[in-house]
Amino acid sequence: MKTAIVNLGRIVTGDWRAPFASGDSIVMADGKIVSVGSASADAVAACDVVIDADGATAMPGMIDSQVHNTFGDYTPRQKTVGFLESYVHGGTTTAISASEVHVPGRPKDPEGVKALAVAAMKCFLDYRPGGMKVHAGSIILEPGLKESDFAEIAAKGVWLAKAGFGAVKSPFEYAEMVGWARKHGMITTVHTGGASIPGSSGIWADHLIAMQPHVSFHVNGGPVAMPDEDFPRILHESQIALQVCTAGNLRTLLMLADMVRAADQFDRFLIATDTPTGSGIMPLGMMYTITHLASLTKMPVEWAIAAATGNNAKVYGLNSGLLEAGRDADVLVVDACIGGSKREALDALRNGDIAAVAAVVTDGVPRFVGKSRNTPAPIRKVRVAHCSVMQDYSGAAH
Repeated sequence: MKTAIVNLGRIVTGDWRAPFASGDSIVMADGKIVSVGSASADAVAACDVVIDADGATAMPGMIDSQVHNTFGDYTPRQKTVGFLESYVHGGTTTAISASEVHVPGRPKDPEGVKALAVAAMKCFLDYRPGGMKVHAGSIILEPGLKESDFAEIAAKGVWLAKAGFGAVKSPFEYAEMVGWARKHGMITTVHTGGASIPGSSGIWADHLIAMQPHVSFHVNGGPVAMPDEDFPRILHESQIALQVCTAGNLRTLLMLADMVRAADQFDRFLIATDTPTGSGIMPLGMMYTITHLASLTKMPVEWAIAAATGNNAKVYGLNSGLLEAGRDADVLVVDACIGGSKREALDALRNGDIAAVAAVVTDGVPRFVGKSRNTPAPIRKVRVAHCSVMQDYSGAAH
C-alpha cells in the first residue's frame, strides 16, 4: 500500500538533535517511509491514499516502552477489552512488554516463565490491535533460571527480560541473571522504586548499579519513587536508560527531566506509561507526560516528543520512532484541539494541553483520519483527499 500525507504545516522528526524536517509531505510504501519533506505530483498521484493535513503537524507514532499486556487486547488487571486499540487513538503506535506479569495464575518456575514469554511473543508477531505493533514476551526473572535458559529462549526469538517481580530474597540476586540475558542479546529492564505488588521488593540505586540493566523502568516511581539522593548516582555512575512513566511521581519526573538535560544525557531519557496497573488504563498517558515536561519544565516540547519516540527506538533497537526514509511508516497527524487557547499542536503541548490526534498511520496503513475517539477534534480539517481502496478511515465516533 502507498500512502501520502500532504499539506503539513510542520514535521517533528523524533530526533531531539535535529527535531524538525523541512517540507510539507510524507510518502510511504510497503510499510516504510519513502520520503519526508517534499514529494512530486507523480509520487503523490501514485498513492492509494492521500491525506490532506490542512496545515497540521506530523510526528512519529509514540512508543510506550512499558505496557503490561497479557494475551490479546485484554487486561485482567482492569478487566477491560480493547485497551491497546484505545491507546492507538491516543497516538501510541508501538507498545513494549513490561512482562506478562498480570496473566492470571502465571507460572513462576523456570519452565513456566520461559513458556509464558515465548507464547506471548509469538501471539503478537502478526496481531495488530487497532494497528498497534506490540513487542510482547518479556521473561520474568525467577530463581532457578540458568544461563542455558536464556540461550534457549533467545534462540526462539525472545529478546526482552524483566527483573523485579521474581521471588528472590534480595534484588542483588538478579545481577547474575541480568548478565546472562545481556550476554545472549536481550534487552534487560528492571522495576525501580518501591514494591508495586505484594511479595516484590523495592529496588534502588545500589541494586541497579549492581545489575547494570539496559533500562530502569519507571525510575520516577511505579508508583513509588526512589529517594532523591539515588538519582544522581544512577545518572553519573551508570549508562542505564532512565524511563519515566505517567503512572508515577510527578515531582520526581520533573526533577529528573532537569537533571538529564543538565548532565547532557538526554539520549537516556525515555517516556512510558507503566499501564495498565493500579493507576488504570491511560490511552492519553504518553501525551500527558509530554505536556507535563513541556509545560512544567524548560524542556523543549520537541525534546519531550523525542523521549516518547526516537529515544525509545534507539534504546530498544526499533526501526520506528523517527520520521526519515527507511523507517517504519508509523506517523501521527496532530493539531491543537478545537476550543482551546492555542492554534498549533506544539503550542498546545507547551501550554499543558493535549494535542488532538487527527490521524494515525501504522505500517503505512491509515487507521483513522479526521478525529480520534479519545481526544477533542482538531482545529484543522484533516481529511482523506484521495482513496482508491474500499475503506472507511473516519474511525469510531465518541
